[in-house]
Amino acid sequence: MKLARKLHGIMKKLPHVRGQYLPGAPMSKLIWFRTGGAAEVLFKPADEADLKAFLEGADPGVSVTMLGMGSNVIVRDGGIRGVVVKLGKPFADVRIEGDRIIAGAGAIDLSVANKAADAGIAGLEFLRGVPGTIGGAVVTNAGAYGGDVARILESARFLDRQGHEHVLSVEEMGYGYRSCNIPGDWIVVEATFRGELMDQDLIMLKMAEIVDSREESQPLRTRTSGSTFKNPNVTGVGDKSAWQLIDQAGCRGLRVRGAQISEKHCNFMINTGLATAADLEELGEEVIRRVKEVTGVELEWEIVRLGNKTDSAV
Repeated sequence: MKLARKLHGIMKKLPHVRGQYLPGAPMSKLIWFRTGGAAEVLFKPADEADLKAFLEGADPGVSVTMLGMGSNVIVRDGGIRGVVVKLGKPFADVRIEGDRIIAGAGAIDLSVANKAADAGIAGLEFLRGVPGTIGGAVVTNAGAYGGDVARILESARFLDRQGHEHVLSVEEMGYGYRSCNIPGDWIVVEATFRGELMDQDLIMLKMAEIVDSREESQPLRTRTSGSTFKNPNVTGVGDKSAWQLIDQAGCRGLRVRGAQISEKHCNFMINTGLATAADLEELGEEVIRRVKEVTGVELEWEIVRLGNKTDSAV
């Protein structure tokens, strides 16, 4: 009864939409770690106009959280209060215009890389090695294998919390290493990238090398995510990558109950089957502590942690 009243209370604060509202949606089904609590409400907009209507009509006091593929996210066991917005197929369109690629925020990075390659456009190959969607890639300046979004983005289009549209050039994004300066409540809806026309065979060769490298070095067939921690040597602290520091601190294979640091690549955490979000977060914090103690470097989380540790949202 208490749960029903709580859900009824938040639903009254939300506008009518053409998409789906899913009260009490379990986030573990959407997160690569396959663990964590529920969203008070999950919203899947029918299209951009539907998303805009939701933002315009939702009570300003209701928190809104974006979720892409869930590939670099820990959702805490207490769940996420407010509305979690997940952009699906209506936001996954990718089109080619000369040497430009215009991609919806819900487009999978791998698909964008493949479509660019099919069109003979170079510069986006690194996206083949980035697990996630374009929306997440834009706001985090995702990168891998010598490339990142800041080098290829021309502009991006956003909706703010009130549903107003904004278009920013790459210069206006304020990009840094795995970061940008856009307001945290803006939602990416589309991005325009510019590559370089090149022989398709050369592009495909580079992408094949990326695939082989990932297969060889990363625990891809486990309940894991992207890199757990940012590389401090990129941010100007020390001369070693995060995995080297973790290895140096003796954390390869380290476990906290069902959570484990990968033996194959120690900047990856794994849910071995029964890990809670709390187990994963505790493991990450223990790695930070040990690395600081041994090397003097304090690692920063690259994985995004969302929600509440306790007191379930629903």
